[in-house]
This record gives sequence, structure tokens and C-alpha cells, in this order.
Amino acid sequence: MRQLLALANEYGVHVHFWALPERIRGLYDHEERRIYLNLRLTPFERRSTLAHELGHAHYGHDCTSPRGEKQARSYAAGLLIDPEEYERLERINPDKHWLAEEFSVTPQIIHDYEHHFLTRLRGITYSRARMGVGQWAHRSVHA
Repeated sequence: MRQLLALANEYGVHVHFWALPERIRGLYDHEERRIYLNLRLTPFERRSTLAHELGHAHYGHDCTSPRGEKQARSYAAGLLIDPEEYERLERINPDKHWLAEEFSVTPQIIHDYEHHFLTRLRGITYSRARMGVGQWAHRSVHA
């Protein structure tokens, strides 16, 4: 959490814990450069939500749109999940809930990471795959 708060500071964004409506986990106010997190969140939800709202700050979103939400979700997953650690842990247990527990994030972050950063082809998983041989950040062969 300290690293996320330090990143918020780098972005010039203040983080506040607030009594938000129960269904709202967090908000980013671009005009005020503030992130509001719901007081009711668990530690894993707090960490995941802060990373998501930092994604909105990173991209300078000033309103909610499907494209902005996708960018923020991808940003949060990339920020919170280390590819090498993911590869190691997925070999032990590929269950999303178990992986989420190990990374101290919500299962949604694991889902977003797998969706936005992994490509699986014929028993091989590529992280941040691009076109051409050797154009991936990480490669893992599954037995």
C-alpha cells in the first residue's frame, strides 16, 4: 500500500478515506486531483481500488467511460501483478481466488491481468505478447 500511496504522491494526487455509498469502492476527481476510497473496504479491496483509481489519474480521466474503465483496470492489473511471480504461483495453483490471496488483490485484478496481459497458445503462456518471435516479456511452458 505504501508504494501505491507514494505513486499517488508522484502524480500529485491526494488519497482520502471516505464514507462512500456501499456500492462505490472508490472515486477519482480529476479536477481536485483526489482519490476517495470507501472506508468499508477490506485491505485487498483497498489496494486493488487504489491501483484502479491511480489508473484514472495516470490517464487523466475526468469522467467514467467504458474505454476509461478498461484502461484503469488494465493499469491496475499491470501495476499490482509481477509477471515472474505470477508465472511461479500459477504453476503451484492456477485458481484465481488463490492467486488473488497470494498477491493481496481482488480476484478481479487476476482476471484483468490474465485478460489484458496473457496470451495462451498450445500449452505456452506469453506475457505482454506482440507479433514475432521473442516479442514477449515472459514465456512459460506448461507441462
